Amino acid sequence: MTVVDNRRVLVVEDDASIRELLQLHLGLAGFTVEDLANGRDALDVARATPFDLIVLDVMLPGLDGISLCRAVRTAGPNTSTPVLMLTARDSEADIVVGLDSGADDYLTKPFGVRELQARVGAVMRRHLHLDTDVVDAAPSTTLDLAPGITMDVEKRRVVVHGAEADLTRQEFDLLHQLVARRGIVFTRARLLQTVWNGDTYVTERTVDTVVSRLRKKLETDPRQPTLILTAWGVGYKFSDHD
Repeated sequence: MTVVDNRRVLVVEDDASIRELLQLHLGLAGFTVEDLANGRDALDVARATPFDLIVLDVMLPGLDGISLCRAVRTAGPNTSTPVLMLTARDSEADIVVGLDSGADDYLTKPFGVRELQARVGAVMRRHLHLDTDVVDAAPSTTLDLAPGITMDVEKRRVVVHGAEADLTRQEFDLLHQLVARRGIVFTRARLLQTVWNGDTYVTERTVDTVVSRLRKKLETDPRQPTLILTAWGVGYKFSDHD
């Protein structure tokens, strides 16, 4: 985890031992940590104070983490703040609902320090990358997806090793959605909402079909993808490795 200066993190966890672990290692990474054990108290703080990162458990007294995340995303100074959700191990339902509520990534319990560092680092890098994209949007709209693969957002063109890929509107939009937040897992439901605007005539199977077509057009070996990765039981993400 890269050491940062003058960054604030809100930790919301009712288990004292986990809360202390998070406080220790986030503090060592340079964050100023504010920790709470109650979801209702955390909502009051999140509505009044901007943070650079929010880490919250799904199961909380007062207000659960899912409702808290949705409320944070709706209004206040943290609508775009990276949110890392803590879930029970193997709780696929928690993961899916958490991501759909607006969380950027998830960490299953019990977790190790290195996994915590990796998840926080990835979420923060993606957030900083998005901020840079906003600043640099006017001078350049070309994104480097991988060696030999570029995307021109404004012209809606993807070039793969010198040849333009023939992408449909849905393929381009889905790819752009994943690339804009590299390393962040998107559920199929969330992709349906953003790419197809919640069209009732398409299903989550449609997402799988479009991803399969994209892999054939972008991946060296579509059967062993290295760019568009599957988060089993959840959805998809674009690799955050250059």
